[in-house]
Amino acid sequence: MFKLTPLAAFDDNYIWVIESAKDSSIAVVDPGDAAVVEHYLAQSNKTLAAVLITHHHRDHTGGVEQLKSRYSVPVYGSSKSKFPGVTHSLSDGDSIQLFEETLSIKAVPAHTLDHIAYLVNGDTPQLFCGDTLFLAGCGRLFEGTADQMQQAMDYFASLPDSTKVYCTHEYSLANLAFAKAADPTNSEIDNTTTQCKQLRADNQPTLPSNIGLERKINPYMRTHEAALIQSASQYKNQTLSAGVETLAALREWKNSF
Repeated sequence: MFKLTPLAAFDDNYIWVIESAKDSSIAVVDPGDAAVVEHYLAQSNKTLAAVLITHHHRDHTGGVEQLKSRYSVPVYGSSKSKFPGVTHSLSDGDSIQLFEETLSIKAVPAHTLDHIAYLVNGDTPQLFCGDTLFLAGCGRLFEGTADQMQQAMDYFASLPDSTKVYCTHEYSLANLAFAKAADPTNSEIDNTTTQCKQLRADNQPTLPSNIGLERKINPYMRTHEAALIQSASQYKNQTLSAGVETLAALREWKNSF
């Protein structure tokens, strides 16, 4: 299990730092801002060894070229990426070795068509899911479809409950507010909201989440449950089926919530 540190960037991004247990090497996930990473390297006396990219959006890739040119490190990313800075292309089912750990690659094309997730297996798995899965939420469907997002949610839900979820935005309170609107009798959402508000009041990240919690509070991971189907159907003013239709309606509702 990696030791991880979140670096705050822009208004609400996190750049995840993955530390080697053997030496001073680190890798970073989705470095949208090179200056944030370079400051961390200088302050911690660490050495950058690799960059992992989940998708091409600039707030996840904007710092890559500067880091790559300065430190000559490999940049891992999707073989379908629109971002030209990827040096090591990855496809669904691939794996990479990083600091003596194996990371499995899963294509999750929904937020963008090139989106991938990285999974570190073990007693407490670690998931780097970019903008596909958030605490109590999912990414907007900018390029992909509701069917693709449902497939991604089904994959995430199949992971062990202990899996830590390292997404890349501090969207938790806004997502929880929507989750409560869609599922108003869910006390787990209330409990999580209280915890997250306290963390933010202390200027702490609300992340990581975990799959066990998401299976209880995340509306997009629960599109086969009656409460969410009913809420989505009421929003659309029509009877919706479980799964993709419910997810599509929930995501549309959230866009204007």
